Amino acid sequence: MSHDEFPTDQPAVVTCGLPYANGDLHVGHLRTYVDGDALSRALRRIGQQTAFVSGSDMHGTPVAVNAAEEGVAPREFALDFHETYAETFPQFNIEFDNYGHTDDETNVELTQEFVRSWVENDHVHEKEIEVAWDTEEDQPLPDRYVEGTCPYCGEQARGDECDEGCQRHLEPGEIEDPVSTLTGNPAEYRTREHKFLRLADFQEYLQGFLDRLEGTDNAQNQPREWVEGELQDLCITRDMDWGVDYPEDVDGGDELVLYVWVDAPIEYVASTKQYAERVGDDEYDWEQVWKVDGEERHGTAWDDEWSDENGEIIHVIGRDIIQHHAVFWPAMLRGAGYNEPRSILATGFVGIDGNALSTSRNRAVWADEYLDAGFHPDLFRYYIATGAQIDTDVDFSWDRFQERVNGELVGNVGNFIYRSLLFAERNYDGTPDTTVSDDVRERIEDAIENFEAAVREYDIRELAEIAIELSNYGNEYIQRNEPWNLVDDDPEEAEQVIRDCVQLTKAVAVLMQPVLPGKAERLWGQLGEQGSVADVTLDSALEAPPAEFDDPAELFEQVEDDHIEALNEELQERVEEASEASAEASNGGGEAAEDEGDDDAETADLQPLVEDRISFEDFEGVDMRVGEIRSAEPVEGADKLLRLEVDIGHEVRQVVAGLRQLHDAEELPGTRVILLANMEKAELFGIESNGMVLAAGEEADLLTTHEDAPLGTRIK
Repeated sequence: MSHDEFPTDQPAVVTCGLPYANGDLHVGHLRTYVDGDALSRALRRIGQQTAFVSGSDMHGTPVAVNAAEEGVAPREFALDFHETYAETFPQFNIEFDNYGHTDDETNVELTQEFVRSWVENDHVHEKEIEVAWDTEEDQPLPDRYVEGTCPYCGEQARGDECDEGCQRHLEPGEIEDPVSTLTGNPAEYRTREHKFLRLADFQEYLQGFLDRLEGTDNAQNQPREWVEGELQDLCITRDMDWGVDYPEDVDGGDELVLYVWVDAPIEYVASTKQYAERVGDDEYDWEQVWKVDGEERHGTAWDDEWSDENGEIIHVIGRDIIQHHAVFWPAMLRGAGYNEPRSILATGFVGIDGNALSTSRNRAVWADEYLDAGFHPDLFRYYIATGAQIDTDVDFSWDRFQERVNGELVGNVGNFIYRSLLFAERNYDGTPDTTVSDDVRERIEDAIENFEAAVREYDIRELAEIAIELSNYGNEYIQRNEPWNLVDDDPEEAEQVIRDCVQLTKAVAVLMQPVLPGKAERLWGQLGEQGSVADVTLDSALEAPPAEFDDPAELFEQVEDDHIEALNEELQERVEEASEASAEASNGGGEAAEDEGDDDAETADLQPLVEDRISFEDFEGVDMRVGEIRSAEPVEGADKLLRLEVDIGHEVRQVVAGLRQLHDAEELPGTRVILLANMEKAELFGIESNGMVLAAGEEADLLTTHEDAPLGTRIK
């Protein structure tokens, strides 16, 4: 692995976090895969040898639980979703070089090899832990197979979490009156030996790794609190039947399977290996990417000087799994003598119509729903890639989707391309017989340089916008020069203008291909070009287009109002139905409570309005700013408090907020919030709090902005 500028002389692999084979895909899932696909295509465009791989995560307790509920074997249950995913991704022009799954032979063998390496290098130890047990069936129970009463709030809870009540994480043995969900038998907790990967062995290495790591700020900074504190050992085994077996030839692992977060990331290696085996080592050398060059080295016995002969590993993931990829995974690789990731890109989440995406309330736009609506996949790819920077949340709205498609793609790109090619074909049968002007050539060269810089900075949004900006320039250019008025009065000038516009059109096709691959391919064909636009280099943007081409067709279609209205109504109906079902369930299946509000706000217990009014001048003295949470960590000794670092543009503020029991600290970084900036400073549990994050209600619904207002913008 090098840190040379892309393209390097070594092969690269881009991976995406494995979708869990336990449910349907929605737009929130798709963001990661669109970004990974676009980055892979862009790397190839600048000449970097790149494989794009992923796979389905087949193991784990939820798969086993849901399979049992449906009366099928876990493998059959997970394979059904795996096959659905493998069919769905290409329909969004997400084209993996290899898409495997964690239960295939390659991954099983590699996973067991990793474990053997850790054991051989003394990174694994045994420790007794509390394990739930079905006393009548005499079998161990994973935490998700246990239900009982939460000791903190008294609500029904799972063995590992009070999911119906206070949301608190529960340690083994904490739950009261535990019962086996498999049989209904009473459960008890017994001590049992399990295997642990000793993360402390890698602490110094991990600190250096984060210093070298490229990618998004959240992936570089969020893990530091873990690797700079006391690293807890990672339990790598589980008591269940479904999973990769602990290696039989290693003592003490009988009847245990490996933790899902052991075999899941190793699928990145397995999938790369499967791709190399299919195309041949001469075409792609997976060992050069993944294995440390030179003699086999393990653990901490070798220094941090990494060979430039190793390949480039790039992970594109959701920000909820940063810890797994920036702490656990590099330690796992290091302990087995494998190469480390060069970069980790952690994407923000996707909201729906200004609200958090909620599958339980059916507030989601599902992958098959988008496809059934008849929209081209590239329209979604463009919307999601340009909606925000990669590590910032994106809001999906059918109204906003229509607005951006009609304005930016139809009105800008499509309009420029169609009018240019139509004028060229009807007046010159294709490309006018002259050379491109110096000004336009320089503009295209600038766009190429910006494209290369965006790839090296992992800026997917900029990648998507470069072609749009070039098209916008073309629109201004053709409008300013009005070639339709020059054909008779100054034919040479008209010829030059259209020659420039056709060249700009070709450059747009080349530059937009990573994000809009289907539309770029169609445009390539309209230009009369041979082969595929996917196979050309950036330099082809400056090569002369074919002398002749046929009448063009509109590249993008207008999204009609009635279509969007129908989709909005369908989404709203689904949300309401899910909310009503949830209300009925909470009322024992009876009628929903009277005066219940919509699915995001309850009105039954509203507090009375404050009668005392404030003046406009008083309000003017309240300084509220748009901010973004950069980090969140629990305050020691305080059950309800989190210490936040909030970026408000001018500076990063430390704020203590009572969000710990209502929000997952790991999911908060990247969240947009409103900060009361001129609140008096306070000290809580010895920590200074410099501001107040605004939230609504007892559930601490964090206030934010609908659009992407710049950080530090004042609320008026």
